[in-house]
Amino acid sequence: MFSAVLAGPRVTVHLIRRLFASVLEAAETVPRIAAALDEVRATLRHLERLLSYVAEELPELADQLDRIRARVDSLEERGREHAGRE
Repeated sequence: MFSAVLAGPRVTVHLIRRLFASVLEAAETVPRIAAALDEVRATLRHLERLLSYVAEELPELADQLDRIRARVDSLEERGREHAGRE
């Protein structure tokens, strides 16, 4: 009977110890989560810079492609004209 009386407090102490251990473990993970969030923020800033660069360069690249396409078309036309003469 005496052990039954002490079982309640033992269980309570055990549960409190487990609770504190869980709280301590959760508190230890907070700095790791914060560091991971900092890395994510840095990555997002880098992506933003890259996207800004691409947005600035895209019109120039489109112009260059149009010029190259025009040159290729003129070379093909010359090749057809030259082949037609022979």
